[in-house]
Formats: sequence, structure tokens, C-alpha cells
Amino acid sequence: MLLTWDDGYEIVQQLRESYPDRDVEDIGMDELFQMIVGLPSFGDDPALVNEGILKDILREWYEESSH
Repeated sequence: MLLTWDDGYEIVQQLRESYPDRDVEDIGMDELFQMIVGLPSFGDDPALVNEGILKDILREWYEESSH
């Protein structure tokens, strides 16, 4: 099953696995977008994203990385 923009938590898990050494605080919105659409398991339309979705994913990634 391919990930969609609604799968924020699962996207974060894939990002953490794909980019384990990345500092979340150094990732901008454009870079985050490219990282997500580049995931092999991502299959949604890139045009459907908005800044709110990206911010939610980035916040979730930050929270997951803080544990």
C-alpha cells in the first residue's frame, strides 16, 4: 500500500528510516517536500500538498526524534 498525504505518522517513520542522521531542525519545507515525494512508498499526487500538511509532518518528525 502506498502512502498518501493523510499518512503523516507513517511518512515520518519512513523519513526516520531513510534519513536517520538528519537533524529535523535543519530541514526546510522545500527539502521536506522533496524527501517525502522521493520515498519509494509514497504514491500520492504531489500537487495535493499544502504548507499545513508539511508543517504537521515536520512537527511529528521532531516529536518522534525527541524521544
